[in-house]
Amino acid sequence: MATVRSGDKAALLVLDVQVGVMRGTWDEARIASNIVRAVERAREAGLPVIWVQHTDADLPHASREWQWIPNLVPAEGEVRIEKAHNSAFEDTSLDAELAKLGVSHIVLAGAATNWCVRATAYAALERGYDLTLLSDAHTTEHMEAEDDTLIAAPCVVQDLNIVLRWLTYPGRRSRVRTVDEMGGDLRSSA
Repeated sequence: MATVRSGDKAALLVLDVQVGVMRGTWDEARIASNIVRAVERAREAGLPVIWVQHTDADLPHASREWQWIPNLVPAEGEVRIEKAHNSAFEDTSLDAELAKLGVSHIVLAGAATNWCVRATAYAALERGYDLTLLSDAHTTEHMEAEDDTLIAAPCVVQDLNIVLRWLTYPGRRSRVRTVDEMGGDLRSSA
């Protein structure tokens, strides 16, 4: 069993909202706007905002594709973490940064739902954090399966929203809220 994190501090984790990740995603403008609002709300509440940025062959460090989308800019002093795997916890300093901040509750927004958002959500719960997924602040692209079946992006988003609403881990909470509903999640994990 994972160590359940003590305390009631929360942090907003903004995951891979980069030009090359967001381009072509489902409902890109609305989701981007919701993520901007989530960042504003977190800052107003004095919550740490942690920025996670993916780097790989398609998103080379410092390239145009690697940059944050317009309107999303980390503020001075906000933690920035680069990753090379789907989970923001793998081979990064995320766990250590959260520990330094006393965070026990992660509020999650970003892209892509079926890859990095899902992997990071499960990893957070497995590491003992409470988790709130912002249901209207994550997105992905439509996917084509090997049998040519199209899996529509809204279905992928809806699937993760449903799963995390009902997923249980001992001693941890998994919730799903809209950006407008995230007020209680900004104060504590209780």
